[in-house]
Amino acid sequence: MEFLTEYGLFLAKSVTLVIAILVVVGSMVALGQRQKSQPKGHIDVVKLNERFDEQRDIMREAIIDPDELKKQLKQEKKQQKKALKDNANKEAEAKPRTFLIDFHGDIKASAVDSLREEISSLLTMATEKDEVVVRLESSGGMVHSYGLGSSQLDRIKKKGIPLTVCVDKVAASGGYMMACVADKILAAPFAIMGSIGVVAQLPNFHRLLKKNDIDFELLTAGEHKRTLTMFGQNTDKGREKFLEDLEDTHDLFKQFVKEHRPQLDIDAVANGDVWFGSRALDQKLVDELATSDEYLMDKSEQTDIYEISYVLKKSLPERFGMAAESAVDRFVLNWLERLQSSRFFS
Repeated sequence: MEFLTEYGLFLAKSVTLVIAILVVVGSMVALGQRQKSQPKGHIDVVKLNERFDEQRDIMREAIIDPDELKKQLKQEKKQQKKALKDNANKEAEAKPRTFLIDFHGDIKASAVDSLREEISSLLTMATEKDEVVVRLESSGGMVHSYGLGSSQLDRIKKKGIPLTVCVDKVAASGGYMMACVADKILAAPFAIMGSIGVVAQLPNFHRLLKKNDIDFELLTAGEHKRTLTMFGQNTDKGREKFLEDLEDTHDLFKQFVKEHRPQLDIDAVANGDVWFGSRALDQKLVDELATSDEYLMDKSEQTDIYEISYVLKKSLPERFGMAAESAVDRFVLNWLERLQSSRFFS
């Protein structure tokens, strides 16, 4: 009888454990299905005029005498009432709008995924009377990725909506490929512009492998399936084909820039060199010298400015992974910038 009692308790514990495991697994599966069904992110819209007004009010309260401030606020209310009365007597025209997008490009132009969502969203509302401003920062990267980024910006142009690109720090190589799509390019005086060229490099370990009696075999179907390799013995014919592909890509790059900025002397600027903002203006790589802050503050007096961003939902492992990847990208880009030009402050 004691045996049956102990067996019954053991069986009850086992069943309870199995049920608990099934509940946990079921909950995880349900959570996974729910996450799959939910959108990966959402569009966030912020009206910057209100932010600018708030900054102004904070400064006024701190600096202006309270009595004088009351007079100013009273005068502003009178002006607002007069404006409302004037609009009541005539058909009010819609105030122009400026849509602001930020693009921070890495080597893979990962931000293009968010850019396409932001552009798709604003195109549902923007008209030819509005303007799209892109604050762009990129030292370039993969050709096909930045080509897609340029095509996304071109969607705005095809709708007849004015497009302005502001560069505060750098728009080089693929970054300039995107910037040149705009109707107008603004750059800070020391922003880095240009680098209209193509580069490719890879190490070759063939001699090291040969020294250690290690064979490496590369099998391909198609004469040009692989021109250069990291581990095999590269040939002059392979190098010639690789250079031919680089030159062809460079020609496409030059043609693309020339189509969007016909005022450029493309042969003079498409040599891979870079220029600071003031020098880039002389080369007609940019149209005006101004920071994005200066431009947007001026625009806020005549238009409503809406900052649009696509906010991705990321899991904790993804956040750690992206942070590590971003750190590596920043290190590589900084190293390339220093290698490319010795004109920096140390």
